[in-house]
Amino acid sequence: MEKVQVNNCEDVLLSMKLIAVNLNEIIDRLDREAIRSMIQKILEGKRIFLLGAGRSGLVAKAFAMRLMHLGFSVYVVGETTTPAVRPEDVVIAISGSGETHSIADLGKIVKDIGATLITVTSKKESTLGRISDIAMILPSKTKNDPDADGYLERNMRGGYKTMPPLGTSFEIASLIFLDSIISQLITLTGASEAELKSRHTNIE
Repeated sequence: MEKVQVNNCEDVLLSMKLIAVNLNEIIDRLDREAIRSMIQKILEGKRIFLLGAGRSGLVAKAFAMRLMHLGFSVYVVGETTTPAVRPEDVVIAISGSGETHSIADLGKIVKDIGATLITVTSKKESTLGRISDIAMILPSKTKNDPDADGYLERNMRGGYKTMPPLGTSFEIASLIFLDSIISQLITLTGASEAELKSRHTNIE
């Protein structure tokens, strides 16, 4: 990395404002019935499994941790201690494009098993969006969009130099959306702050 003199931070602040505007636009377009159904399935599932790759995988792990704090039996697919999925379980996949090969393939296996599949994605007509019992759509741009190459070229040439990288919108929206799901689950389960703290790790 060559040495560059940092003279201001305006791009940081503008990018944050653009992300916030975009997030509000996504919120206004959310399907409230899909949200309600998703929460109901989480409450009814025997165990909850999270699926995600890359940065979406990090969001999945963050949501799994919050569910654990609430007392849910929760696992992240791919960890060595994760048990087999059963028909009475709920699997939540997170994929902006809904086409991530590894996640889409696992989603098909989940359907074959007979477990409930919920997908958080930006693309309703994607592979995961189509096969899911509940497709929670967070409309946003991803690196797999048809105009992504043009977007990236314009970004590199300075056309959108303050815009965050492709995928950021979905990743941030999914993190905030899932943390907001936790907020309603806290209300519904009546979990106290003391209960949540009691499940935090004590050996980190």
